[in-house]
Amino acid sequence: MVKLRYGWTTGACATAATTAAYTALLTGEFPDPVEILLPKGQTPGFALAKEELAADHARAAVVKDAGDDPDVTHGALIEVTVRHGEPGTGVVFRAGRGVGTVTKPGLPLPVGEPAINPVPRRMMREHVERVAREHGGTGDVVIEVSVEHGEELARKTWNPRLGILGGLSILGTTGIVVPYSCSAWIDSIRRGIDVARAEGRRHVAGCTGSTSEKVAATVHGLPESALLDMGDFAGAVLKYLKRHPVDRLTIAGGIGKLSKLADGHLDLHSGRSQVNHDFLASLVDDPDLAEAVRHANTALGALHLCQEAGVPLGDLIAVRAKATADDVLKGAPVAVDVIVIDRAGTIVGRA
Repeated sequence: MVKLRYGWTTGACATAATTAAYTALLTGEFPDPVEILLPKGQTPGFALAKEELAADHARAAVVKDAGDDPDVTHGALIEVTVRHGEPGTGVVFRAGRGVGTVTKPGLPLPVGEPAINPVPRRMMREHVERVAREHGGTGDVVIEVSVEHGEELARKTWNPRLGILGGLSILGTTGIVVPYSCSAWIDSIRRGIDVARAEGRRHVAGCTGSTSEKVAATVHGLPESALLDMGDFAGAVLKYLKRHPVDRLTIAGGIGKLSKLADGHLDLHSGRSQVNHDFLASLVDDPDLAEAVRHANTALGALHLCQEAGVPLGDLIAVRAKATADDVLKGAPVAVDVIVIDRAGTIVGRA
């Protein structure tokens, strides 16, 4: 098996650029490569892609390497400008071009703050303190973080829906991107729930894709802030709602993915769970029809066979999917309903 290559978070890249820029501001020279200390003790070195030194500021940039993870920010230029701040002000963060600003409550940052998450902020503060100790600085600085093409890249993320406007977030809790861990997506799901709760939403919908999202919004009249792009991560939605409940959860998705949830799977990705035709056949009482379902090519094919026979396979899947969700949420005051659709967005099952 080929071992996948790890990468670095935007927070780690911003910390490296901050360290290099502040060092240059105090000494006149940029360390290249620049080494930083990550939260779990690793000490990677980063090559600088850009250096600029002036009387009142220093600027350094790092190209983000996400390793073998299909990260939207892979290859992005993370640029930091450091200026001396007013005495006693400590570290002040600013959003440069391509970095978003928080406009909704419910996120781990106050409204109006740059979307630079708490752990990257802590990392940058700690490295500023270290550089100040080593080179006789005060540690009072203004740090402006920018991401080249960040506003365009942010449209491919949850940021607009979360109320983070103007660009990307600077993220990361360990500094390391683990390939295909999907931690950023799961974190976005959690932040989406936090924002919905902060806005007073008592009904949210976890949807597997854009088609099911439109259906859920239409059926229940839900605003965008109540819609969670669940993707394959049903378990992430359910487990977070168990700890942070709302009154009602709608789960909406295609018959293939929801048949996996009905079969007890919480990760609906095709690489980690498969449609179980034996399970689908077990939902059907008629032996001949059950055998046909067992040999159907897809869940949708099984649905069509059952529709022709007048058997509501979509409803049966919805009922079992709801049972899986209820089992995960056991003890939490969350009422669940399920909407199953076909590829055209037609509702083929409800529970």
